[in-house]
Amino acid sequence: MCGICGELRFDGQPPEVTTIVRMNERLARRGPDDKGVHVSGPLAFGHRRLSVIDLSERSHQPMVDEELGLSLVFNGAIYNYQALRAELQAAGYRFFSGGDTEVILKAFRHWGEACVERLHGMFAFALWDEGRQRLFAARDRLGIKPFYYSQTESGFRFASNTQALLAAGGVDKAIDPVGLHHQFTLHAVIPAPHTILKGVRKLAPGHTLTVTPDGQMRTQQYWRLNASRPAEPKSEQEWIQLIHDALRKAVERRLTVADVPVGVLLSGGLDSSLLVGLLAEAGVQDLRTFSIGFEDVGEEAGSEFEYSDVVVEHFQTRHTKYHIPNSEVLPRLPEAVDNMAEPMVGQDAVAFYLLAERVSQDVKVVQSGQGADEVFGGYFWYPQMDTDSGPDLERFARHYFDRPHSEFLEAVTEPYRGDDDTSQRVREHLAEPGADTFLDRVLRFDVTTLIVDDPVKRVDNMTMAWGLEARVPFLDHELVELAMQMPPELKLMSGGKHVLKRIARGLIPDSVIDRPKGYFPMPALKFVRGDFLEFMRDILNSDACRQRGVFERAYVEKLLAAPDQYFTKLQGSKLWHLALLELWLQRNVDTAPE
Repeated sequence: MCGICGELRFDGQPPEVTTIVRMNERLARRGPDDKGVHVSGPLAFGHRRLSVIDLSERSHQPMVDEELGLSLVFNGAIYNYQALRAELQAAGYRFFSGGDTEVILKAFRHWGEACVERLHGMFAFALWDEGRQRLFAARDRLGIKPFYYSQTESGFRFASNTQALLAAGGVDKAIDPVGLHHQFTLHAVIPAPHTILKGVRKLAPGHTLTVTPDGQMRTQQYWRLNASRPAEPKSEQEWIQLIHDALRKAVERRLTVADVPVGVLLSGGLDSSLLVGLLAEAGVQDLRTFSIGFEDVGEEAGSEFEYSDVVVEHFQTRHTKYHIPNSEVLPRLPEAVDNMAEPMVGQDAVAFYLLAERVSQDVKVVQSGQGADEVFGGYFWYPQMDTDSGPDLERFARHYFDRPHSEFLEAVTEPYRGDDDTSQRVREHLAEPGADTFLDRVLRFDVTTLIVDDPVKRVDNMTMAWGLEARVPFLDHELVELAMQMPPELKLMSGGKHVLKRIARGLIPDSVIDRPKGYFPMPALKFVRGDFLEFMRDILNSDACRQRGVFERAYVEKLLAAPDQYFTKLQGSKLWHLALLELWLQRNVDTAPE
């Protein structure tokens, strides 16, 4: 796990190393163990390393293979690198390091751009082919690792976060109206290639990008997720066994492919508790687990320790739990926002940031339960959508959109009032072929698009801010491909995630399986009161916010007057949505060079 950046010049001028150094500095927290810069003609790479696989200097990046004429910067983990290495050695390739980075170089030379189809893991990388004068970049199938880029007349730049691109200068920092519409209607999910800024774009999951020094750019999709039934029907028990085997394999892969200890972020919910059970089933000894909790607000609980404690007792893990008072949360909130590559409204972003700070002092790698709800139908809105009627878009929008288009028009000023971009994008996604039922289409959309820019990005940003690598077994692409073939009614049984509950029965305590569905709680950002309300009031009434002129003042005043009355369909605070975006812009964009 690392931070990557680079520049390819279009104007015949050599890259400025000082620019790469500035970008690299904004990636330092992603990779505290090592750094490097490499220049080759019109191309410059920068890298910050978090040493997890092959801790030696041999895996230093940028990695240059003089014999092949290739250089690489890579962020992620390739779980099948040892098998690929053996295959490539049999084909005559010689290796000078012991990790997964060099495998990508050899795989590219051997299989070309199709090499990405053989990589099993999470990755974002950029590879320079000196002989062909071509930059080749790729992002993993489910977008677990980020890849942002900007383009000007003079060249192409890329990085693991927006902050590095902004540090390089020359980025159009104007608000992208399409990105803004998604931000406020689609739970802060801005699907690729858009972001909230006109001058910053991102590579979509399951895609590659090729760039040449004459300014030509080509993207290509190498993976599509099918959500159709298999040719031969399977019984419920057969599905349970297949999923159990695939999940066990996914967990073990993410445990063994590391040269450092691996822990688990234990929330107390089914998903993370099941990971602990599967690791125990695999014979892991002295397992490290970590939990975090916050203050209650009214009737909203701020922790789930009562459930995580049961799992700890059952498996006798080496457990650490942290209780964070609100007095400590508010001062750290801006710091967390500084580490968001894009503005993220999920209440648990700050929680993950504070948890990762402490966990990183004990381990470098953790497994986490993100993706289980989306892949296996665990959220409350899925059955609501499923039993609803009407066109796909209407069924989806009624239960998911944070604001209808009419309210979005009420919230923003005239320059940002355009077409209903969110509805158009969702309609297109739901209309794509390869899904049997409405719920199949929704789950596929969630897994391939929505989750990427909500919990997955949140976990990557907040853990990597402390040099902590988070691995997500439920988003193993082979497991996801299998699960998407399963009849959706099997997922919705038992109140959601039926198959996972069947797998868990007898493995983890029943009280965790049968508990009501929980969410990583951060009540102070949902029920906005006291110091938190004043904090948001100050942001939205600031000169910077007023001069930016994005929000209609009447809408802002309405939310400030009664924040507890305005929640989204997913139970998020509409006031927090506005305050978070403005805070992110003030701390990340307003301070960046032109």
